[in-house]
Amino acid sequence: MVIGIPKEIKTMENRIAMTPGAVETLVRQGHRVLVESGAGLGSGCTDEQYTQAGAELVDAQKAWSAEMVVKVKEPLAAEYGYLREDLLLFTYLHLAAARELTDALLAAGTTSVAYETVKGRDGSLPLLTPMSEVAGRMATQVGAHFLEKAQGGRGVLLGGVPGVNPGMVLVLGGGVVGANAVRIAVGMGARVTVMDVNHARLQYIDDIYKGRVITMSSNEPNIRAAVQQADLVVGSVLIPGAKAPHLVTREMLSTMKEGSVIVDVAVDQGGCVETIHATTHDAPTYEVDGVVHYGVANMPGAVPRTSTFALVNQTLPYALRLAAKGLDALREDPGLALGLNTYQKQLTCPAVGDAFGLDSLTPEQALA
Repeated sequence: MVIGIPKEIKTMENRIAMTPGAVETLVRQGHRVLVESGAGLGSGCTDEQYTQAGAELVDAQKAWSAEMVVKVKEPLAAEYGYLREDLLLFTYLHLAAARELTDALLAAGTTSVAYETVKGRDGSLPLLTPMSEVAGRMATQVGAHFLEKAQGGRGVLLGGVPGVNPGMVLVLGGGVVGANAVRIAVGMGARVTVMDVNHARLQYIDDIYKGRVITMSSNEPNIRAAVQQADLVVGSVLIPGAKAPHLVTREMLSTMKEGSVIVDVAVDQGGCVETIHATTHDAPTYEVDGVVHYGVANMPGAVPRTSTFALVNQTLPYALRLAAKGLDALREDPGLALGLNTYQKQLTCPAVGDAFGLDSLTPEQALA
């Protein structure tokens, strides 16, 4: 199969979908790999390394002309013209928060497989997990930075010092993102509360931290009370493929401390904070009611070297199967089939259909 690796064009997105080592593996298995010149520089991967691995250096149009295009982030409007009926697109999509992209994929008839809805045999999200780990750890780190007075925050050091209380961190959601945010917050010495609807998850976190983390059931009264005390709120709610529910409302903001910070990692699925909207690395924050909002939708792009290698570790086995077998790879693996979001001008992710009121099929129905 001919596989294209275009350069990411999202603002300050420096990741690349395949490392030189991954390209070498694809080439050794008989595939032709087209890498856009300069695509890997942000991750420390040079054109020379890609040519040594067997790739052909091309321009963007040539990379997008491949049978299968592997990316990191969703196509932007400037790339919609590359979408076509005989293209297999393998990347993060997050369509439930992207109606324009959904319409573009459907109109073009592109077969799109989204990393974030692929499931493992154990029900995990193997292609979302590595970036969730990065984003979760970054969320606390970023939040601590924007709590500094010079960054618009209230001037709180999360770890405190002897004689002065540490900052308070509220983590909404105890999944992969939330657990990693908690890990860094505890390491910094903050006082940490995590909320989740899954009691077993709260039990796990309580066991791990031996009472150092407060665990609470996630419901409106608890959230309303907790945000009033928090210096940093980390939104880490995930419903796979679907739009995130608004847990922190506009009304709650008025009760929060001036200069407190919200980092909503769920922003690429619409966000779990009512007042959040997507921002970029070059303009990451804005204020609403005196509360600093951080809504960068590609947080791991700020640490591209770590993120690229972590992502490719997980995506390469799936890319190899898709390259070798095409759609048969989906038919043979129900978990991979769940990644199918659009196929033959049909929406094949019911959660996205629910978000936009569109008709949809299940991947199983579409592939049949």
